[in-house]
Amino acid sequence: MTPAQRQNFERLLCPRHVAFIGGTDAIIAIGEAKRRGFEGAYWPVNPKRHTLAEIECFATVEDLPEAPDAVFLAIPAKAAVKTSEKLREMGAGGIVCYSAGFKETGAAGQTLELQLKEAVGEMALIGPNCYGIVNYLDKSALWPFAHGGDCPGYGAAIITQSGMLSSDISMNQRSLPMTHMISAGNQAVLGIEDFIDILCENPATRAIGVHIEGLSDIPKFERVALKSLAHNTPIVALKTGRSEIGRSLTISHTGSISGANELYEALFARTGVISVNNPTQLLETLKYLCVLDCPKGNKIAGFTCSGGGATMLADYAEYIGLQFPAFDKNTTQILTDLLPPIATVTNPLDYTTPIWGQTDATEPIFCAALLNQDVQAAVLIQDYPAAGLDESKIYYQNDAVAFGNAARSVGIPAAICATLPENLDFQTRNTLIKQGVAPMQGLHETLNAIKSAVWWNERRTYLNNHPYEALSATGDHRTSVTINEAEGKRLLREAGFRVPVGGLASSKVATSIADKIGYPVVLKMMGPKLLHKTDAGAVTLNIKSQEALEQAITSMQASVQAYDPVATTDLFLIEKMANPPLAELVVGLRQDPQFGWVLTIGSGGILVELIGDAKTLLVPTSVEAIEKALKGLKVAQLLNGFRGANCTDFSCLAQTILDLSTWVLKKETQLQEVEVNPLFIYETTSLAVDALIQKLA
Repeated sequence: MTPAQRQNFERLLCPRHVAFIGGTDAIIAIGEAKRRGFEGAYWPVNPKRHTLAEIECFATVEDLPEAPDAVFLAIPAKAAVKTSEKLREMGAGGIVCYSAGFKETGAAGQTLELQLKEAVGEMALIGPNCYGIVNYLDKSALWPFAHGGDCPGYGAAIITQSGMLSSDISMNQRSLPMTHMISAGNQAVLGIEDFIDILCENPATRAIGVHIEGLSDIPKFERVALKSLAHNTPIVALKTGRSEIGRSLTISHTGSISGANELYEALFARTGVISVNNPTQLLETLKYLCVLDCPKGNKIAGFTCSGGGATMLADYAEYIGLQFPAFDKNTTQILTDLLPPIATVTNPLDYTTPIWGQTDATEPIFCAALLNQDVQAAVLIQDYPAAGLDESKIYYQNDAVAFGNAARSVGIPAAICATLPENLDFQTRNTLIKQGVAPMQGLHETLNAIKSAVWWNERRTYLNNHPYEALSATGDHRTSVTINEAEGKRLLREAGFRVPVGGLASSKVATSIADKIGYPVVLKMMGPKLLHKTDAGAVTLNIKSQEALEQAITSMQASVQAYDPVATTDLFLIEKMANPPLAELVVGLRQDPQFGWVLTIGSGGILVELIGDAKTLLVPTSVEAIEKALKGLKVAQLLNGFRGANCTDFSCLAQTILDLSTWVLKKETQLQEVEVNPLFIYETTSLAVDALIQKLA
């Protein structure tokens, strides 16, 4: 975003006057601006009508009193381009282009969108093909449908690539405080990254929610996400859709097990962006982050007036890695004295119905449990009665007040959670927010939100102290060729990596190579069509004699001939048979046109695609990130001394993989992809048993 665009976006965000250009859609937009409470000037523009929404019309934009700060544009696509050009010449601030018929319609629409972009110049443009923007903070709206939402002076900014989803979110019945809603549309000029860049600076925006179908500039997203992190503004992302990113690179195992979804998850982890998998979790996580400070750890005190609720809390918390630590001896005694005799002192704590709703009894219990316990967050389960059946509601309210008072007295974030989302009414939600308690809807959603808040707080601290080098991307696929395994291993050896001793030979002299390096040996046929040699029967292991080697060559030639006659060659790689490893890994690095270099680490050998045990990191990365990824693999159990076996040195292994990444980056103008599978792992060393390398043509 240029300085001029930024200034114009500020005009669009907080306009003094708005031009509404169009017919019926413009009338609705005028109504939505009034609904939001916009007090500036309304300037309808329509050459065929005298009034819009009972406001006198201007025939053309040239007739306006001055250049408008903001424009709601709802006319056919070709006319929208011409009108935008006139608005630019007048010095207008920004446009919400509701008009459709641009790149979403195909080649002709793509041409129109390029013309629109040129016509707009330095104006701020949201869209085209979008719903627009609602500024809850400053009471303005450029929006074509009825919308809801409220702002108590702070809240979440929501940015979506789906207009309907943005409308649905504005109508949510979850009391999510909001500062802004932006439907990004086609993002011809301004995109998700630009909106994050500005909104994260606003102290009233306590969190940003983003719905992403796809990103066009990954390095730019990384920059603004880290900027938001530096401003202590969490981003919560809902990524939807399955793109074709990286699909041309699936000749390797790592290309097939690390697709678009894995790349986005790696990007989010790298930049401290909380990733969620459904709209409900998006809203509940944002609500928790907006109402409360992030917990400083994952230890929680839980309270219920039901043994069933306590069990559900404990079960799901254990599943996702949250802790309900047991009370210490002193706290247990205090609680035993305060609770009815039927109560059992555990965390989560069922404080039982005999004292339910009695503030003088429940508040001391909440205080004792929170004051004397090493916890960083608190949650109380309450499912409120429905309207007309709410004679007992006062008891719930009393306990809620007692719980909130206790949490404030010890300074930890507190949430009240309805097991069933609908069992928390509007009045109760808003009352709790005013009291500084998060009204959470759904037990799993609540605990997921707490876990995400803890993760974000830890990730922010880590990234502030351990910044990564910035990502870069080529922006396109480049032609490459695959070199044979022997040449690939030669390159790895030159770079300082351990590969088996061996050599290339024809069938006639293969035994002389084997005699030289010593038996047992491995035999592999080399050829441009033998990228996955095991599938073709082009690999024989543990050959122990000359006679066995000759038999293996004959058998291999027949096997490959049957698999693919064109793949058969008379070139073989003979290598010393490696000692059995602790485990086998696959390590791959490949260039993605959007994400740049991608590192994938997983269970290797025949397990690579069978169990899909892999972690994806974006490069440049760090030893710490690689070691964490290694320890997160299922195969880590083997590396960590399974059933009394020796352990590998994880930090040493991580450094080896980082060295490989560093070497590849230095060769990035020559290489497209490097995969080692399997990489044999020993206690302090590793061995590249097989390698697939693609060089740029």
